[in-house]
Amino acid sequence: MTATPPGGSAPEPSGRWSDLERPPLNATALRRALVRPGGLWTSLDVVEVTGSTNTDLAERAAAGNAAEGAVLLSEEQSAGRGRLDRHWVAPARSGLFVSVLLRPGPAVPVTRWGWLPLLAGVATATAVSRTAGTDTALKWPNDLLVTVDGEERKAGGVLSERVGEGAVVLGIGLNVSLAAAELPVPGAGSLALAGAVSTDRDPILRAVLRSLEQWYGDWRAAGGDPVRSGLLAAYTAGCATLGRTVRAELPGDREISGEAVALDEDGRLVLRTAAGGREAVGAGDIVHLRPRG
Repeated sequence: MTATPPGGSAPEPSGRWSDLERPPLNATALRRALVRPGGLWTSLDVVEVTGSTNTDLAERAAAGNAAEGAVLLSEEQSAGRGRLDRHWVAPARSGLFVSVLLRPGPAVPVTRWGWLPLLAGVATATAVSRTAGTDTALKWPNDLLVTVDGEERKAGGVLSERVGEGAVVLGIGLNVSLAAAELPVPGAGSLALAGAVSTDRDPILRAVLRSLEQWYGDWRAAGGDPVRSGLLAAYTAGCATLGRTVRAELPGDREISGEAVALDEDGRLVLRTAAGGREAVGAGDIVHLRPRG
């Protein structure tokens, strides 16, 4: 998949059931629960290990072997990719590594497809809060944050990739049961470390995909309009970036600092600079410089 969250690699004992604290996903049960006539999800496959579920699903789509609503999960990824081609790995069955294929057109203009990763963030955060009992915030543009010992940590991420002219592969990565010793960087986190009431990946995954189906359906029915679909309001309400002083690290080694005050109609982050001007940021890394207050 593309957006593997931060996590560490650890020696993996052999055997599908070698770690009873991390049971495998049941693909048959998941298909029975999620793939239904008239629903968004049309197929669901679980593989033991792959380099990247996003890459695999994109290749299937490019070859004409995947319909809209195809879902691909991996128990372990060896070359998961994040934004800016960053690579992350995590122990087998310690998280959710899932990619889905969507074809928003012609109902949604291509100019509004940039909302898809934000939509996936809202859907995932909503599902995680409901099923794991963990408060989950959104860091623009694609990070999922949890609180561990009073500190914001990245527990997941979202990344979208265009496939040809008419499709998008959305990757969602979520650290579920990673322990502190399995995290390679201080900024990483997991649902377990955030005090989740459950780290059972099955109900969390079902909730995420059902939430994504609902949000995608509403957004598509509204022609991709973030206001009419409720997406802008939901993202704004859950976004930990808004209201904070941030530094935007942009392509070309350019930086902008200012207060994150809004999202514009294209999903870009609007900064109010010290000079009083406003600038919309469409791509780059955002660093939170002070707590939201």
